[in-house]
Amino acid sequence: MREHDVARENLGLWLTELRANYVDQDSHLLAIARRFGRPELVEELRTFGRVAADMDRPIRRTNQEPNLPRLDRYDAIGRRTEQVVFHPDYHAIGRALYATGAMARYAEPGSELDSLAMVYVAAQNGESGHTCPMACTAGMIKILQGGDGTAPPEWLERLLKPDYDEHYHGAQFLTEVQGGADVGTNAALASSAGDGSYRINGEKWFCSVADAHLMLVTARVGSAQGTPGVQSFIVPRHLADGTVNGLQLRRLKDKLGTRSMASAEIDFVDAWAWPVGDFKATVRVVLNTSRLYNAVVSSGMLQRTWREVEAYARHRVAFGVPLRTFPQVAMTLADVRATTYAARGLTFALVHLSDSLTRGSGGPVERGAYRMLVNLNKFWTSDQCTATIRDGIEILGGNGAIEEFSVLPRLLRDSIVCEQWEGPHNVLCQQVLRDCHRLSLHKAMFAWLEGLAGPHPRLERARERWDRVLAMPSAEQARHIRQIATELRPVAQAIALLAEAASPQGDPMAGQVAAWVLARSEPGYDPLDDTDLKQRISALIGR
Repeated sequence: MREHDVARENLGLWLTELRANYVDQDSHLLAIARRFGRPELVEELRTFGRVAADMDRPIRRTNQEPNLPRLDRYDAIGRRTEQVVFHPDYHAIGRALYATGAMARYAEPGSELDSLAMVYVAAQNGESGHTCPMACTAGMIKILQGGDGTAPPEWLERLLKPDYDEHYHGAQFLTEVQGGADVGTNAALASSAGDGSYRINGEKWFCSVADAHLMLVTARVGSAQGTPGVQSFIVPRHLADGTVNGLQLRRLKDKLGTRSMASAEIDFVDAWAWPVGDFKATVRVVLNTSRLYNAVVSSGMLQRTWREVEAYARHRVAFGVPLRTFPQVAMTLADVRATTYAARGLTFALVHLSDSLTRGSGGPVERGAYRMLVNLNKFWTSDQCTATIRDGIEILGGNGAIEEFSVLPRLLRDSIVCEQWEGPHNVLCQQVLRDCHRLSLHKAMFAWLEGLAGPHPRLERARERWDRVLAMPSAEQARHIRQIATELRPVAQAIALLAEAASPQGDPMAGQVAAWVLARSEPGYDPLDDTDLKQRISALIGR
């Protein structure tokens, strides 16, 4: 057999392995389900793991230039429809995703772990055009479940349907061109119609899920300036007679990543809207939900990166030996696996905490810790995801830059979008800083982390660093908050893994990963002095 035939045969083995069930080799996910009291979820995840692997090819097709969503504003006789047209594969993927019951499971509040475990498996194919709509829909479900019951009951019923073709998608259209995080500058206006409903006029600048059936829209009511004058509304896409509800799509956004999901600029012209309460309360619900989804999706993309590069390094031969035998490759593989475990471990610990809070368990410590960590964890996971995918591409070498060869170029683009959505890193760190001052939530965060696995010297040192920064003048606090937030990441992730390691249902690898994360992040760590480095690598990637 010729050398290039041997190489192609090895690459064929790599591809065959990658197209196997996404869940069967994910012992950590299955351990998480068991540990948090959802053993019956294991078989459902394994079943969906096979389906998710089969979705790889159609998802790749929907991200190719000729198959991206397009805007079709009018029907055949000139009536405005504002329709977003998708490739048929897009809808086939949606049917498979919603058939898991990922949205229907929200009918029982406090079951979000089940939903997000499915989203995590799906996210191993990247955003796929659907995980953002699912996050937005989940937020809309929570808004209606927590409302006063005056909204049309059909809305919640349709949002919860597992049938994709009957299902309603939700969206949140908050951003205007003059500001994203600066919501107090929003200029869209809502005027009372006198019957409890409102009419909204104005533009929204970044509207993802542009095809949504129900849209959470912020608009200004009355003469109050700044954030106090802003309220939240739900705008249905169509009125009762089927006509478009004052919705005009200017254009679809040409994005770096998440390209098979439609984002747009939208004008509202006398759009009928239903009020859903205080702006801050509603937006906090949807943003926290989306930030949790963002971290789960990043964790899923990290797991796909690990599977791609680990299998490639076993099957790809260079200079007569598999790539994984080269020490530098082995070191990178160990980092990829540890990063994946650490991100997934803390993320699902927060999912479990969210479910507990929804069910009424937990007090001020748990609520404060969740509010802090859902913001920090979104920053951490999205930042790590981009860096780790780039490392994975390096292992694939020149092949890693070829779209047809590997999923990693698309995952890299999607990961960069995940970094920007639901709050870029600086915005999230500033939110954390405000929460420290207004509510002292850093104290709750450190107390909750200590409660997971007991006192730890690294955690105490991190607490001292936070106290030091918070005692500085305000400008210095703002300058250093991102630094101490970044320093806390490996400590918080390791603490979550140590808690797993102490659990009878925990993944056996959790303790080894925690040791790797803590050792590699120790201030002054020098791998030249790490006499256990070779053993640590072997423990993570095998001999």
